[in-house]
Amino acid sequence: MRIVRNLVGLLGFLLIWEVVVRVGLIDQNDVPPPTVVFARIGELFGDTEFVRDVIASVLAWLIAMAVSIAVAVPAGLLLGSVRWLRDATKAIVEFLRPIPSVAWIPLILIVVGGGPESKILLAVYAAVWPILFNTIYAMAEIDPVLIETARSYGTPKSRLLTSVALPHAAPFVFTGIRMSAAISLILVISTEFLAGAKLGIGQFVLEASSGSGRMDLVLAGTVVAGVLGFLANEGLERLGKRLFRWSSNDEGDVA
Repeated sequence: MRIVRNLVGLLGFLLIWEVVVRVGLIDQNDVPPPTVVFARIGELFGDTEFVRDVIASVLAWLIAMAVSIAVAVPAGLLLGSVRWLRDATKAIVEFLRPIPSVAWIPLILIVVGGGPESKILLAVYAAVWPILFNTIYAMAEIDPVLIETARSYGTPKSRLLTSVALPHAAPFVFTGIRMSAAISLILVISTEFLAGAKLGIGQFVLEASSGSGRMDLVLAGTVVAGVLGFLANEGLERLGKRLFRWSSNDEGDVA
């Protein structure tokens, strides 16, 4: 039923969009109707260059997510379990966290260059924070009885993190990953658009808007990016429900 309601809402929005454009309330050259946009999407997926752009964006996003998880989860476990280290790094973390990732684009372009490394690096920077803070929060919520019980059975400190802390933190960490998935995809495509990458959906939208002024192509690329983000979030949400059925419904829903 949830899927049906979502589809009804989407179809209603598309119908209103189509009618508004067709009756002339909005110039079709500025905002093409959805029938035109979806027809362009069908044509674009027959274009090898556009398919390469989509693959380039998806690969950069997957790499950024893998790196973010590899960095943020161990760092969150460490900061969440060692109080003095968390206090020592609090100032630098709170200084870096509010800085928008796109603000680093000029510096990244000078240091790294305009290749795929730049969009991956910026996506990692943006995606690390939700995973990191969800992991730290999860560590703070562990029942002390669990830790003391494990210690009473002679569990070494190295295994406390993997056998007690990490299983407890897993739903929170996964929520952070799901949040970061959307953020990193936004950063990948935004960097492609703002920094002028050689390949990617953002680069396609930039060329379509600045070169030929084809708004149908601009919206087609934008819709494809939106569908990728929706599929990523929906897939991760379903995976999380399967993996953490034992968890309460609201556990892990941390902003």
